[in-house]
Amino acid sequence: MSWIAERFPRLAMSVHRHRRPLTASLILPGGALLFGSGVTSSALALEYNMPVGVTAVSRDIHSLHMTIFWICVVIGVVVFGIMGYAMIRHRKSRGAIPATFHENTRIEILWTIIPLVILFVMAVPATATLKDMYDASESALDIKVTGHQWRWQYEYLGENVAFTSSLATPREQINNTAEKGEHYLLEVDNPLVLPINRKVRFLTTSADVIHSWWVPDFGVKKDAIPGFINEAWTRIDTPGIYRGQCAELCGKDHGFMPVVVEALPEAEFDAWLVARKADVEASLNDAGRDWSLDELMEKGEKTYVTICAACHQPNGQGMPPAFPSLVGSAIVTGDMQAHIDIVINGKAGTPMAAFADVLSPVELAAVITYERNAWGNDTGELVQPAVIKEQLSQ
Repeated sequence: MSWIAERFPRLAMSVHRHRRPLTASLILPGGALLFGSGVTSSALALEYNMPVGVTAVSRDIHSLHMTIFWICVVIGVVVFGIMGYAMIRHRKSRGAIPATFHENTRIEILWTIIPLVILFVMAVPATATLKDMYDASESALDIKVTGHQWRWQYEYLGENVAFTSSLATPREQINNTAEKGEHYLLEVDNPLVLPINRKVRFLTTSADVIHSWWVPDFGVKKDAIPGFINEAWTRIDTPGIYRGQCAELCGKDHGFMPVVVEALPEAEFDAWLVARKADVEASLNDAGRDWSLDELMEKGEKTYVTICAACHQPNGQGMPPAFPSLVGSAIVTGDMQAHIDIVINGKAGTPMAAFADVLSPVELAAVITYERNAWGNDTGELVQPAVIKEQLSQ
């Protein structure tokens, strides 16, 4: 055990993670135990190989991946075997004399035909898998996925349900002042909720730069490009929580755009959708009433920490010059309408994004109020959600 742990630390960590006793020493990926017992091939395969996934497409991709992997293994064994044999059998010390021929018709034919056969064997399943991946027709549910720096926005088309999903890992863990959690940088405040056994079509786009929505267990990786709509789809077989992340280098906090999907049985998903619609109705009613300063400050702090703190920092000090400080800033202590305009519409030519389509009227009013009264700004001013709602409708 100690010998293996010393020479193969990743194997030992994998076994420890899966809480299984280690009595075997070597396992082939995707194969059976070579000898001993206690560790299955699946643990090591997941450690070093791509996941099999929970959709038919992901399984096809994995099967294709393994097929090509074994073809490469066979080619490598044959080619390097022949080279090794030739070097040993015909070495100079044995008195070998080099051949003087330049061409051999049979060999020329063989090394032309064999690669063609190999390409054909790979192309047939690859074409079938690609054709299936791009067939997004006859979906039961359509979801628009919009990438923002640095969060995802999900809109259930035709259901009047939309929300943003942002990184939920505490800043203390990111700044190395707290122990990192199990799902460090792979946890969000609002996971995307999907039903199993239904075909779901994703329409991906971006509001700023190029992102890429990627969930390995679904076999889905689709670029989100400003001004374009890309299609992808999935049909999940098994309930559970599946994690991915942005797979495109999209900027400073590219690593802070996780994707978390909660797959529910159909009945549970339908109940969740009904409850979410009720929440939307309640939010609309909230936008019509008067809020107190304390209420807006409490909600504004949560919104600021989730949405704004990555750039302007939790203490509002920012990271000048790209992300200016909000402490005593003329924007957040001066004309309120100018403050509202820059939060809603962003500022051209700067990293300040527009949040009109990202936050609700209540969240916008709350975060503006919070910025005008936090960190010693103390303007005592507040903006009601109804004012924001009216401006958004214009």
